[in-house]
Amino acid sequence: MKRPIIAVTMGDPTGIGPEIIARALRDSEVLLSCRHLVLGDLSAMERALAITGEPSRIEVLDHGMPPVDDRPDRIYLRPLSYLSPADMVFGAPSPASGAAMYDYITTAAKLCLAGAVAGMATAPINKEALNRAGHHYPGHTELLAELTGTEQFVMMLAGDRLRVALVTIHEALADVPRLVTFDRVLSTIRTTHRDVNRYFSANPRLAVLSLNPHCGEGGLFGAEETRVISPAIAAARAEGIDAVGPLSADTLFHFAAQGGYDAVVCMYHDQGLIPLKLLHFDDGVNVTLGLPIIRTSVDHGTAYDLAGTGKANFRSMVAAILMAARMASVRDRGQGKGEP
Repeated sequence: MKRPIIAVTMGDPTGIGPEIIARALRDSEVLLSCRHLVLGDLSAMERALAITGEPSRIEVLDHGMPPVDDRPDRIYLRPLSYLSPADMVFGAPSPASGAAMYDYITTAAKLCLAGAVAGMATAPINKEALNRAGHHYPGHTELLAELTGTEQFVMMLAGDRLRVALVTIHEALADVPRLVTFDRVLSTIRTTHRDVNRYFSANPRLAVLSLNPHCGEGGLFGAEETRVISPAIAAARAEGIDAVGPLSADTLFHFAAQGGYDAVVCMYHDQGLIPLKLLHFDDGVNVTLGLPIIRTSVDHGTAYDLAGTGKANFRSMVAAILMAARMASVRDRGQGKGEP
């Protein structure tokens, strides 16, 4: 079976994206698992190779895809921007670089939807620059949902020991209680079950967390557990989904990290990402569930303090590419881990 082609988006050219891509594409497991097509800026990629000292050579592909017999010393790049030096200052993203980030993402999504590539793995972007360029999205996830016409999507962060899915994503903590609704919790459980079942583990067991300490302590610390979360879990179980809870976050992760659950449904961003990054700081992967395409990403930001030094850890980029390739292989064999 041919190795799948993964589109790798450069992210913010003024951050560490080009450097971690340059290093990740030399990883032996990546080379064995997939072919790649980098969508980005030629000058930024050339600069990254000079900084990292990687002996790769860039092969520009304005059209077409990398060959089946691709070479391990090549980076196959489709240039989508030609930024000026003023727009490539490390740690100083501009509207022009924000527009470039948008073009990398949208092109990758279109290639995925057309079946030209098997999936996409994304380097980190600067959300402020994206918005300054006129593209008003809080992040990759929401942009890709719009591009693919997806209404029900879930952000999941994953590593070998733990997967966490989020009911609310980038929201102020003060707004979370009103956003944790029956429909939103149930939708998150459904989407997580479907795609974990499809790509990772058949008939997955899901842990669903409480919002309040000690599951609300019988209403003393809040009523969301009895009013919203428990009914949503009951509805999911009535559909045949193996979801249990609500469970207290202060104890649950101990058991989840030991393999007791295939994924944990969390009510808000830091509830899930703190334990995930404690275990998978260097190799965590952001996976967008619910899309008609495969999309993975690094689980970190642009790291401007490291940009240009060649010292940024590239393991999360490696993990994101590998996970996209494995998900594509499962899907393209026509036999997911479970039923789609």
